[in-house]
Amino acid sequence: MTDLPRLVLASQSPARLRTLRAAGITAEVIVSGVDESAVDATRPDRLSSVLARMKAEAVAMRLRNSERFAENLLILGCDSVLWFDGEILGKPRDPAEATARWRAMRGHEGVLHTGHCLIDVRTDKASEIAAATIVRFADVTDAEIAAYVSTGEPLQVAGSFTIDGLGSPFVASIDGDHGTVVGLSMPTLRLLLAEHGVAITDLWRLD
Repeated sequence: MTDLPRLVLASQSPARLRTLRAAGITAEVIVSGVDESAVDATRPDRLSSVLARMKAEAVAMRLRNSERFAENLLILGCDSVLWFDGEILGKPRDPAEATARWRAMRGHEGVLHTGHCLIDVRTDKASEIAAATIVRFADVTDAEIAAYVSTGEPLQVAGSFTIDGLGSPFVASIDGDHGTVVGLSMPTLRLLLAEHGVAITDLWRLD
């Protein structure tokens, strides 16, 4: 029987896991525990890539130092940041910051960057790609912003918004891959897998 790889997602993001499952991929989740605030960078693509690699490396090291080191596992780390008005925006610190961001972003656009890193536990081979998608925000009202921030959702995500949750009505349009904004680009994952000699169809679990 062919030794097909299994995917491990180094993220606690429910949106990323849902994205994989919708594409027919069953992934094991192992949270990396990486301190994202410890990394500083001036370029959003660079920051997202570094954080994605740190997450994947942390989980890969944990597995290599366990009884699972010989298993055919591919570790996927992802991280997203929003580039808006010359600033890198991760998760807001509190509701006040989320509110201020939305008042600045409404009616304007930013670029959502998501770094992806795929590591083979057995060979230690790593591949990285950063994807970017332009996001245009609706001209939302103060009342809509207050209602959205009160849900707590903007505090949990980069850029203070989602495109697949309560924030979806407030995203007017995008230019690029929808998955990049969710936090995991499936076309990007396909390219990363190919660098490891794996077809994305090898990961399908359709039964």
